Amino acid sequence: LFDLNLIAVNTAMLLFSSITYGFAMLAMMKGKIGQTLTWLGVTGLFGLAFLGIELYEFAHLIHLGATPQRSGFLSAFFFLVGTHGLHVTFGIIWLVTLMVQVKMKGLIPANRRRLICLSMFWHFLDVIWIGVFTFVYLMGMLR
Repeated sequence: LFDLNLIAVNTAMLLFSSITYGFAMLAMMKGKIGQTLTWLGVTGLFGLAFLGIELYEFAHLIHLGATPQRSGFLSAFFFLVGTHGLHVTFGIIWLVTLMVQVKMKGLIPANRRRLICLSMFWHFLDVIWIGVFTFVYLMGMLR
């Protein structure tokens, strides 16, 4: 039912996005606006790739008849993974908003603080994903 290779690629997209966000923070600390924006853009692309793969997986499961109504496990799967996906979507919107603010006003103290707050949120998404993935995978094996 689940393609572990696809899940591994999806997880890699999210983990790489945390690495690139770290590079954005290093560039920010050096006061390099262009590099900060570039790394934030790459981070956003990895986030979009994650969401694209997740949406593909949802569509594929639904095509196979594995809908939330079919079982408690699938209901929990769609809820947990979908909720995480909504948070990634929110993070990408926040990321783009900050990129516009940095482009317009530079790395002023308020934008630095905002980038640091988003950094904590973005990295927390990775931690939560590892938990969600582990929980869903283990529950899938037990059913």
